Amino acid sequence: MSIIEMKVPTIGESINEVTLSQWLKPNGSIINLDDPICEFESDKATLEFPAEAAGKLIYAAEEGQDLKIGDLVARIDTSFAGKEEKAETKEAKTEAPAAEKPAVLAKAVETSSSYAVGSPSPAASKILAEKGVDTDAVKGSGKDGRITKDDAINAEKPAIEVQKEQAVSEKVTATAFSRNERTEKMSRMRKTIASRLVSAKNNTAMLTTFNEVDLTNINAMRVKYQEAFVAKYGIKLGYMSLFAKACATVLMEMPEINACIDGDNFIFHDYADISIAVSTPTGLVVPPVHNVESLQLHEIELKIKTLADKARNNKLTLDEMKGGTFTITNGGVFGSMMSTPILNEPQSAILGMHSIINRPVAINNQVEIRPMMYLAMSYDHRVIDGSSSVTFLVRVKKILEDPMLMFIGLV
Repeated sequence: MSIIEMKVPTIGESINEVTLSQWLKPNGSIINLDDPICEFESDKATLEFPAEAAGKLIYAAEEGQDLKIGDLVARIDTSFAGKEEKAETKEAKTEAPAAEKPAVLAKAVETSSSYAVGSPSPAASKILAEKGVDTDAVKGSGKDGRITKDDAINAEKPAIEVQKEQAVSEKVTATAFSRNERTEKMSRMRKTIASRLVSAKNNTAMLTTFNEVDLTNINAMRVKYQEAFVAKYGIKLGYMSLFAKACATVLMEMPEINACIDGDNFIFHDYADISIAVSTPTGLVVPPVHNVESLQLHEIELKIKTLADKARNNKLTLDEMKGGTFTITNGGVFGSMMSTPILNEPQSAILGMHSIINRPVAINNQVEIRPMMYLAMSYDHRVIDGSSSVTFLVRVKKILEDPMLMFIGLV
């Protein structure tokens, strides 16, 4: 007998511990090489753990258990390798004779199923079942005391049964307002999110500046070109790609917004890796789209869709979670009108998008109804001055209100 020990592998540079979130194969099951046997939840992502050999799986850890890198997860008994196929073949062979039962046996079963003395007929039995009346409580008027269809129709529940049902109903009504409590262990990702949010509040000089943007021209552009855009690229032109491109354009002109602190130094980036906040069942993740300043709108849309789909299906890799110089989060998809987004450390700025609401605004001294959105940019005052944050938001607003400026180089 050969036993192979499966241990927690090295997952990433900064990851020293994971949580075994769930087993994907039953204990004692026969598995094949590379079959995913369980899922690990790290600080950043959920990862499948493939089998290193074929054989019988033997658990060595429990769901919800925290494991360090190198800890034992499971053992595989390779002496069982290939036995699953043999068992399935044997089972298939034994099933064939079972289907060839003599007709006599079937007839015997059919005969025994006919109603006996004092029992209800099939029609009566169905009616009694629907009414919830026990056959013992019905006196049959048919031959040899058999319960007929008419007996079933006329049958009533005994008074004591009715009283019991009323008592149960009253009890349910009395306890309808539950005050139960339950305790759940925080997932590793939720603990990491909580820790990072508290760190951002405590370790940065975070402030938020606000503005509003009129999306009339962007809406018109999307309506005008949407059909052709979808026909050519197979994806819709959304708001996020336009906001990301506008931010990347201004980030290239205002490097302090795109910078971060490293000890006593500032790190400036000559590229715009924009992290896009994605809500998943396990929490918020912010995978970055790299080099947005160099991408076309359709390329940004496709990358955002790919990352979002992977995030919601727990398929993001650690490499896809790394990096990011600036973040965009859209609370508008949940109906938020205004908020103060929290920094995504070590980045120094984050833009919050919100709901698009038709509101009356003054245009050339006339009141018009326009599609308006509030913008909020939180920033680290240690890196970014107040004047720079306001200037950045004003310039992004200018591009979004006249997007052609971005495409003809007049920003």
